[in-house]
Amino acid sequence: MPYSRAMRRIGDAGLARRLFGTVPFRTLALVRAAWPRAVGPDLARRTEVVALEGTTLRIRVPDARWRKELHRIQPDILARLRETTGELAPRRLGFMEGPVAGEASGDRPHPPAPDPAPAPAPAAVVAEAAAIDPDLRAQFLAVAARYLDRAKGGTHA
Repeated sequence: MPYSRAMRRIGDAGLARRLFGTVPFRTLALVRAAWPRAVGPDLARRTEVVALEGTTLRIRVPDARWRKELHRIQPDILARLRETTGELAPRRLGFMEGPVAGEASGDRPHPPAPDPAPAPAPAAVVAEAAAIDPDLRAQFLAVAARYLDRAKGGTHA
């Protein structure tokens, strides 16, 4: 099953909304995590997701050239965000110019070492995830478990 079809099934079941849509900072965390997939790794390094204001996702770009380019491809970016975040996807992008974290050195800092494995996802999340394509289910459950562990103030906060 193609990735986008499987993710649409997540959105159809409302799982993303139940896990990430009840609190604005959780929705922003989901959209921020989906950003590199929506724009690709090179563009993700040159941009920074700043805020989610209502249905507008604010993105920092280094200069007017990048702002114009992202504005031009905005419909494609929004479509890819909808594929991964379902109904929680922003409806528009707003751009601001300024220094992008890690851009001054030409690249973002190395990511921190991965956290130790969190506790398994709760049974209710595992049951809801049964509808997800098996190839994606394990990845989804790992991300959900890590996120839920952090949200309740676990050791990985």
